[in-house]
Amino acid sequence: MSVKIRLARRGRKKQAIYDVVVADARAPRDGRFIEKLGTYNPNTNPASININNERALTWLLNGAQPTDTVKAMLSYRGILLKKHLQIGVLKGAITQEQADAKYTAWLSEKDAKIEGKKDQLATAKADARKAALAAEAAKNQARMDAIKAREEEAKAAAAAAEAPAAEEAATEAPAEGGEAEA
Repeated sequence: MSVKIRLARRGRKKQAIYDVVVADARAPRDGRFIEKLGTYNPNTNPASININNERALTWLLNGAQPTDTVKAMLSYRGILLKKHLQIGVLKGAITQEQADAKYTAWLSEKDAKIEGKKDQLATAKADARKAALAAEAAKNQARMDAIKAREEEAKAAAAAAEAPAAEEAATEAPAEGGEAEA
């Protein structure tokens, strides 16, 4: 029986979440499986990968073949590196302490990279929010300036319309008074 480590889809339409499972190669994608190793959520940034490292390593050492996607995830999590180091220990090339030290160093470096990416994404999101807020404030100020300009134009037009009417009334009033005297 050929055993594969692969993804089984679950979740709703366009919001897929995957289970990382160990299954017989002949079983359907979402069908029967031997063991669930973890989950994979590609909807988050960076993607969330939660795998039981020890069980995955055990299955890999027993001969389970990961699919391409799962192989990339196992490599990302360092499980394939741990397998490589464990094979070196079994062959006698390095000691278990050396393998553990190499794995721990790699894991801390990888965690630092992941945290750096999360921080960078959070900073970019905050900067985008500030830029959007500044653009909105500028747009609101432009609207207020346009409204004030229209109000001033209306006042000037009203004053201009009243000024000739007042001049005509002033010129007509003495003229009428002068005709009455004559």
